[in-house]
Amino acid sequence: MLSKKIDALLDRVQKPARYMGGEMNCVLKDPASVAIRYAFAFPDVYEVGMSHLGSRILYDIINKRDDALCERVFMPWVDMADLMRAEDVPLFSIETRSPVGGFDMLGITLQYEMSYTNILEILDLAHIPLHSEDRTWDDPIVIAGGPCAFNPEPLYHFIDAFSIGDGEISTLETIDVVKQCKQEGVSRKECLRRLAKLRGVYVPSLYEASYNEDGTLKAFEPIEEGVPRTVVKNMVADLDHAEYPESIIVPFMEIVHDRINIEVLRGCTRGCRFCQAGMIYRPVRERSMERILDLAKKLVDETGYEEITLSSLSTGDYSCLPQLAHELMERFAEKRVALSLPSLRLDSELKETLEETQKVKKTSLTYAMEAGTQRLRDVINKGITEEDLMSSVSDAFAGGWSSIKLYFMFGLPTETYEDLDGIADLASKVVRKYFETPKNIRARGLRVNCSASCFVPKPFTPFQWEPQDTIEEFTEKQKHLCRVMRIKGVEFNWHEPHVSFLEAVFARGDRRVADVLEQAWKLGCRFDGWTDQFSFDNWMKAFELCGVDPAFYANRRREKDELLPWAFIDAGVTQQYLWRERERAVAAQTTPDCRKGCQGCGLKRFEGACEGR
Repeated sequence: MLSKKIDALLDRVQKPARYMGGEMNCVLKDPASVAIRYAFAFPDVYEVGMSHLGSRILYDIINKRDDALCERVFMPWVDMADLMRAEDVPLFSIETRSPVGGFDMLGITLQYEMSYTNILEILDLAHIPLHSEDRTWDDPIVIAGGPCAFNPEPLYHFIDAFSIGDGEISTLETIDVVKQCKQEGVSRKECLRRLAKLRGVYVPSLYEASYNEDGTLKAFEPIEEGVPRTVVKNMVADLDHAEYPESIIVPFMEIVHDRINIEVLRGCTRGCRFCQAGMIYRPVRERSMERILDLAKKLVDETGYEEITLSSLSTGDYSCLPQLAHELMERFAEKRVALSLPSLRLDSELKETLEETQKVKKTSLTYAMEAGTQRLRDVINKGITEEDLMSSVSDAFAGGWSSIKLYFMFGLPTETYEDLDGIADLASKVVRKYFETPKNIRARGLRVNCSASCFVPKPFTPFQWEPQDTIEEFTEKQKHLCRVMRIKGVEFNWHEPHVSFLEAVFARGDRRVADVLEQAWKLGCRFDGWTDQFSFDNWMKAFELCGVDPAFYANRRREKDELLPWAFIDAGVTQQYLWRERERAVAAQTTPDCRKGCQGCGLKRFEGACEGR
């Protein structure tokens, strides 16, 4: 009956393939044959969520269990969501079109702060009570994980439990606990207590926060005995033997990253001071070349895709990259399977690798410079130079590339207008380097796409204490960049500072912003990461109605001794290390890659974490 009601909506919405299901390689199980039914939700549209590698991994490992099934859930676009409410159609899973509210567990991935209102929309569409305290065993246990879970407090009211760290471990452990609790018939509250005893699992209802008169956090304590004071992240020690999908779903429609995606390594040791992922995903763990080649063959055979991406935070640091690229191109030459690389480290030895990847298809090359001057690159510990960029683009132009992407940030700590001018200077030099390349070897049609995003201070980085620029400061810097970036051959794009302002609020927020989030959703906020849906006015109205000052979270400098909302989480790197790195940033002193020698970040406390480095 529900399936027929859904079918009746599909000819009335954009992109009905988002909701159809039945794709090649999707997993269908009989719900009666399993003990736990797990709905895995990505809080954005199908084509975004289907591109997320972490979702593919967890979908695979859950469905490999005989006693569990996993079905996918995505946020319906606004047309579908409105129709579902009008026609009384609950949010449904893609595989069997079952109501999400009827599953035993609902997992939600937290990839970016501007998806938070979509989480409330998903709960409401699924007829699941918004607040954890109002749920019963008739509702699923709601668990959230991902990078934003490293500050879970803005969502504390809506999530039953958070999974901190690598999800491959805690996902299976939480399923075991929920399965046992249901079999024993214990209370839902007791189930949450048992979940809280797992490493890397945080149950917010078992903790209490209090505040000082100036609004800063005074204390954060467990309210029951046996609840851990510190939640230690989960970490997969051996990536080579970790589960990885050997078959992936092939969508009926084009998705954002419509290709095979193989994670070659996890973690990064470069120590960029703005980068949360580089801190929370430490240490570096590599997959062996043999395992990657085996995965590539199986995935090509199972999907028919004609492009493979080698993904990680810093793929150029993969120790066998040139050999791997050569072997992949050799093995798939007859099938004309292309190889692509994500954003590149300019100080990596990549010339040979780039020559391999161009054999089938040339794509644009992406360089993340982040800052326009060497002084500011030293502040953020980027560890690359203008000479690195010029050498790399020179090789690229000589090798037949004509499309270059340059990524920068503005609003970084200690930034001056001279640093902003440096962005334009680098873009101009890239254009000049193209025209210095002999005409007989360079490709036609130079395209230099230069983008600048607003800096957002994140937890577990050396800049977690730093204030973000105000919207007015961002706007003035943006205007300046638009003036100096009028360079022939260069296209300049920038991010919306109002969105980045809210990102900072929720990245560093505490429990009090949960009320603002709920109020904003009630005012109609959803899909806040989409320009045509974002309403800054509604957000500001929500802050006003809740009596919360957003500048307190975004634009205020934290003191060293201030208790941070996420301080109860042990992410591996210590607060002492992060503060030391902040002081080095202020002095524009760089810190070497820890592969060249331990820098004392704190990970050696974890058994086996830094072996081989």
